[in-house]
Amino acid sequence: MKLTLKVWRQKNSQDKGGFENYFLDNVDADASFLEMFDVLNDKLINEGKDPVAFDHDCREGICGTCSMYINGRAHGPRQATTTCQLHMRFFNDGDTIVVEPWRAKSFPVIKDLVVDRSAFDRIIAAGGYVSVNTGQAPEANSIPVEKDKSDIAFESAACIACGACVAACKNSSAMLFVAAKVSHLALLPQGDVEHSGRVLDMVVQMEREGFGGCTNTNACEAECPKEISVTNIARLNREYMKASLSYSKP
Repeated sequence: MKLTLKVWRQKNSQDKGGFENYFLDNVDADASFLEMFDVLNDKLINEGKDPVAFDHDCREGICGTCSMYINGRAHGPRQATTTCQLHMRFFNDGDTIVVEPWRAKSFPVIKDLVVDRSAFDRIIAAGGYVSVNTGQAPEANSIPVEKDKSDIAFESAACIACGACVAACKNSSAMLFVAAKVSHLALLPQGDVEHSGRVLDMVVQMEREGFGGCTNTNACEAECPKEISVTNIARLNREYMKASLSYSKP
């Protein structure tokens, strides 16, 4: 395959940045998008140029660090697919592919396609965990959990915190991420004890980080590589409303 790549290059968060064009011949259609970028970087290094900085880790669709905006879509054109699992056979010979970093004030660009997503870490640190002593691992059936609740909790826990929901939202909202984290703990007995304080603290931290409000366009769900449902946002709003009216910190 022959491809033209329009890639966003930016030295740091203060740099204005801009697109640069690169041309590749003989791209393997079975290569992943990140492997194609490896080939591009080998070419740039051999030419004595600065390689393109991009995040990657597991390359198995699990960690979510492979965040890129490809042809105007978070993680590219394939639904429920992370960038590392996107293969070049889904593009056409001769295509021009535009690649950008996540665009959100709360995700400042570190370099090229790498953004700082530590805002998500601070939201989790605000309460997205279970701190009560739940004792040793119980026998599997000693704490009965309804099947429908455990299924929903499991689906919510599938969030990999890649930030595609923020990148897809025209208001750069982090509601789907926070909602997924709140849901998967609030639905289980181990997390229920702290559910009120958790949702209040995480929403406060989300707002401190500068994420926008939910736009109700469902773009977050459409672009989420793990297909996290926006029904979690409705659950987050209910949890937040109940906690706001009934909870006071000890």
